[in-house]
Amino acid sequence: MAQLSPLSRPSGTDTPPPCEVPLFAPVRVGGVRPRVRRLFRHRKRAVAAGLAVTAVALVTTGPHDAERPRGHPMAASPPAPASAPLRVRPVTARVTAPVRIADGATVRLLRPGDRVDVVAADSGGRARVVAAGARVTEVPDAEATEAGALVVLSVPRATATRLAGAGTTDRLAVTLC
Repeated sequence: MAQLSPLSRPSGTDTPPPCEVPLFAPVRVGGVRPRVRRLFRHRKRAVAAGLAVTAVALVTTGPHDAERPRGHPMAASPPAPASAPLRVRPVTARVTAPVRIADGATVRLLRPGDRVDVVAADSGGRARVVAAGARVTEVPDAEATEAGALVVLSVPRATATRLAGAGTTDRLAVTLC
């Protein structure tokens, strides 16, 4: 059989026969998506950056009153009109309660204004906090006896009742807060 030279073949016959193209994943060109993925990988940084940008935007676009003092918002607010109802925070009635502490030497460490926790220990060795964060109002000069020493505390009325009840049956101690 005689072979044809490449120049003598009819046009269009020099291409290979068609074949099937295999499936492949699409090629993505770099752009915004890798940055978004990177942000999701570093969420804490993204949140911190977002908060910083928001804070700067709020500071720069907020009202600029030269006469208004900066600081605590309650100090800068104008007085409420007479028709507005007053919002009063409920005040817990505080009472002074004399308490006998078992260790008189501990009472000598206390000064008026100190904050203490009062702990009651029963005869079985179990301890419980009877008063947390009680303010010492007075430390009488009486000498410590075997029964302990006296201290005067400022506590809510319900706590004073618990202190009185615990003082009759348990030994009381204090810890400084």
